[in-house]
Amino acid sequence: MRAVLRLFAATFLSAAVASGARADAVEDFYRGKQIDMIIGYSPGGTYDLYARLVARFLGDYIPGKPRVIPRNMPGAGSRLAANWIYNLGPKDGTVIGTGDQSLAVEQAMGDKALTIDVSKFQYIGNPAAENNTTAAWYTSGLKTLDDAKVKEVPTGATGGSTSSQYPKAMNALLGTKFKIITGYPGGNDVSLALEKGEVAVRGSNAWGAWKATRPDWLRDKKITILVQIGLKKAPDLPDVPLLMDLAKNDEDRAVLKLLSASVTIGRPLFVAPGVPAERVRALRDAFDRMVKDPVFLEAAARENFEINAVSGEEMQKIVADIIATPKSIADRLTQIIGGVEQNTGPQ
Repeated sequence: MRAVLRLFAATFLSAAVASGARADAVEDFYRGKQIDMIIGYSPGGTYDLYARLVARFLGDYIPGKPRVIPRNMPGAGSRLAANWIYNLGPKDGTVIGTGDQSLAVEQAMGDKALTIDVSKFQYIGNPAAENNTTAAWYTSGLKTLDDAKVKEVPTGATGGSTSSQYPKAMNALLGTKFKIITGYPGGNDVSLALEKGEVAVRGSNAWGAWKATRPDWLRDKKITILVQIGLKKAPDLPDVPLLMDLAKNDEDRAVLKLLSASVTIGRPLFVAPGVPAERVRALRDAFDRMVKDPVFLEAAARENFEINAVSGEEMQKIVADIIATPKSIADRLTQIIGGVEQNTGPQ
């Protein structure tokens, strides 16, 4: 019996030493280093703002306390940044990226223009799982989606992202007449286009992002929320219809549910395939501790950002589940939104 206990103690001690060695190795690696936070959109939009908020705090929770520096790499609905991280960036944990939440849905649809496997990204977390919205500028005359069925409505989008996918789906399945104008490098650019009268509708923006970045627009009724996109209604939007609830039949509802599922991905943070497992674990642990820290939560609240975090492990499963969608449903969605309308605007 004593021999067994000695063996158990030795095994436990060896495991503890090995675990400590791995932790020390991670701390040694990150000490004095810089992590680049690659943002797939231009400055001022919600992907950018959430990433910058995280960048200010995340390094404090990573062993070795590296600096986290945000860098914008806009283009092609965040695919430029995603491709760079996947194929060209360092695979050592010194690059964290954020890209459009719809990338997994696009892969499920078999989008040939998406040349990476987003399920192989290693997800660190998501600070903001919340419903998206499609919103109209007050001068457009649009009060409900039915109003968008009677006349052509210029609609701003950032390329092959949810901002073009939602209006395409509504045109095909609900009978709206959104005229999609793509090529804006970021959501903030679409909001500026609303103010200038270039477009009448913003195809997609998170509900929490409107509250954080344009609270005056909500207060002064400068925008009307036409529809919300998610798997259940936001508590403070009880009278705004849920997109998938507007479906005319069960098959259409399944298609719109797939399109709506990506809101749980929110503003994803990920690292490239090949980053060592112990560094991924350290980054995930750092994220999980950060989003529970009152210091971080108070900073987010001061900037009107709602934190509804999803862990990296949960994110990994959500992405895998979306990509495993039955082919018949994915093919139908592909037929509806597979082609991305382009203009000559900047990417």
